[in-house]
Amino acid sequence: MTDPISFSASTARFALPLLFAGQSQKEITVNEAMQTADVLLHPVIEAVLAAPPATPSNGQCWLVGSSATGAFAGQTDRIAAWSEGGWRFIAPRDGMRTYDLSASAHRLYAAGSWRLIAAPSGPSGGTVIDSQARTALAAIIAALRTAGIFS
Repeated sequence: MTDPISFSASTARFALPLLFAGQSQKEITVNEAMQTADVLLHPVIEAVLAAPPATPSNGQCWLVGSSATGAFAGQTDRIAAWSEGGWRFIAPRDGMRTYDLSASAHRLYAAGSWRLIAAPSGPSGGTVIDSQARTALAAIIAALRTAGIFS
């Protein structure tokens, strides 16, 4: 580009491609951005895998596990999305959440890794049992599940 003003070619957070004035074939840039936005708007993964599945369907996503191989090599912790154009890998950001269908639970990306968000077990055990406190704790855990904070 001969313009003296320097423009970024992609967005800062998720590297979505940006358009330039006079750019030819803008539809390619827009379609790439739309594919990534489609994955990020409601992220749902099938499971955590170290190797790509044999027959993915359009729109399916996986979380790339450690020791990744094949097309997943070098993409650990990224969301791998399959589309007509092949694999797209999206780097997570702190605070990102996705729903893991295989675990029936949400995963949260924080401090450089994904962790499963699971509800604590209900109150049990102890030598002195306070049934009112146990009932209150069980109600709090149920409310947090209903709010989608715990799976």
